[in-house]
Amino acid sequence: MTNEAPPSSRAVVIGGGLAGITAALRLADAGLAVTLLEGRPRLGGLVFSFRRGELTIDNGQHVYLRCCTAYQWFLDRVGGARLAPLQNRLDVPVLDVGRPSGPRLGRLRRNALPVPFHLAAGLAGYPHLSLAERAGVGRAALALGRLDPDDPALDTVDFGSWLARHGQSPRTVEALWDLVGVATLNATAPDSSLALAAKVFKTGLLSDPGAADIGWAGVPLGEIHDKLAREALDAVGVRTELRTKATAITRAESGGWTVHVDGEQIGADTVVLAVPQREAHGLLPGGALDEPDKLLEIGTSPILNVHVVYDRKVLRRPFFTALGSPVQWVFDRTDASGLTGPGQYLALSQSAAHEEIDLPVAELRRRYLPELERLLPAARGAGVQDFFVTRERTATFAPAPGVGRLRPGAPTRVPGLCLAGAWTATGWPATMEGAVRSGFSAASAALRALGRSHEHPLQEAA
Repeated sequence: MTNEAPPSSRAVVIGGGLAGITAALRLADAGLAVTLLEGRPRLGGLVFSFRRGELTIDNGQHVYLRCCTAYQWFLDRVGGARLAPLQNRLDVPVLDVGRPSGPRLGRLRRNALPVPFHLAAGLAGYPHLSLAERAGVGRAALALGRLDPDDPALDTVDFGSWLARHGQSPRTVEALWDLVGVATLNATAPDSSLALAAKVFKTGLLSDPGAADIGWAGVPLGEIHDKLAREALDAVGVRTELRTKATAITRAESGGWTVHVDGEQIGADTVVLAVPQREAHGLLPGGALDEPDKLLEIGTSPILNVHVVYDRKVLRRPFFTALGSPVQWVFDRTDASGLTGPGQYLALSQSAAHEEIDLPVAELRRRYLPELERLLPAARGAGVQDFFVTRERTATFAPAPGVGRLRPGAPTRVPGLCLAGAWTATGWPATMEGAVRSGFSAASAALRALGRSHEHPLQEAA
C-alpha cells in the first residue's frame, strides 16, 4: 500500500548508480517528489556501456546469482528481467591448463537435491581436486554453514587463515574457494573478511539449491541500467538531472535541506547521498556521522577487463573460468556487443588486479593473447581484429578484515540525510545486489525520518 505524500515531501537523491536509482524509485513509489542528480552523462554508475566503433562495449562483465533477490527486483522494476536471464542450473566450466599431463576441463555444477546434497555429486566428480581434498571441502562447508556472518568477531578474521585452520590445501583454495571468492569479493582469501566470505558462501551455496545459479545481461549493460532505468524513473515522475554534480549539502532555515548544484539551490525534506565513500565524505555536513573519517579508511580494489575481438569463433560455450593461468573468467560478448559476421568478441574479467591495473596495453596484450591460445586451441592462428582494456581502479570497496566497523548504516545522525552505496553496511560485499539493497535501506530510513511507512513486497531487501 502506498500512502499519499503531502506536496511538501521532496527528496533529492545524489548519485545515479544502482543504489541511487533504487532509492529514487522507492521514494517516488511512496509519493515523494524526487530529484535525482548524477554527475555523469548517464545512469548506472560503474555498470555501464560505451561505443567503440560499431560495437557497444560493457565496461566490465557483471553477473548476479539467483540468491540476489534485490537485484532481481531491480530488473523487474525497470522491465529488464528478460534481458538478463539466469541459468537453469549452476554449471561453471573450469579449465585447468597448469597440469603436467595437459589441459583438463572440469565443471562445478549442482543438481535438484536439497542443500547440501545439491553440490555433492558435482564436487565428487570435480577433477581438479584429489579425493581427500574434495572430502575436506565438505567438512569446511559444514563448518562455514555454522558461522553467523553478522557476528562482528568474524569481521576481524581473514578467510585464508580460517580455511587453513579447516584443512584446506593451497590447491583447494585456488581451485574452489578463490575461484568463487575472487569473483564475488574482489579479493583473495587472505585479503577477505571472514564475515563477508561467510555471507557469500552461505547465501550462494548453502541457502537454497538454486541460489548460485548465474545470470548475466544478454544486452549491453547500458540498455538496462541507463535506458530502461531512466524510463522507469520518468514513469513515476522522478526529475533526473545528468551532468549535474552536487557541491554541498546544508541545513535550510526551514529545517529541511538545501542541495547546492552549480550555483543552483534545490530544497528537500530528505536527501539520500548515494555516491562513493570518499565523495560522500566530502559532502557530509558536520555532525552527520560520529567518525566521518572512517569512510576514508575503507580501501578499494580494482578490476581489469581485457577485450579481444577475433576474426573467427574460438569459444563454443558462453563462458568459462581457468586454473593455472593468469586468465580468470572469459565471457562471449559477441551478440551483446552487436558484432556481426564470422568474428567473436571475448571479454576477460580480472578481479583483484592490483598488480596489473596500471600495466600498459602492449604488455597486457603480450601476456593475455598467448594465454588465450593456450586455453583455446581455436585461437591459435586466429586474427586479432581489436585488443583493448578497461580499468576500474576503484571498482569495489576492499573487503579486508575489519572493514565492517568502517561501513556506516543508512541513517545518519542528522534527520532526513541518509547514505546509500554498496560500501554501506548492507552485510554484502560490493556487488550489484549490495548496491540495490543499500538503496532500499536508504529509502526506508528517509521515509521513517518523515514519519512515513511504505510497504513493499521485497521487505527482506531493506
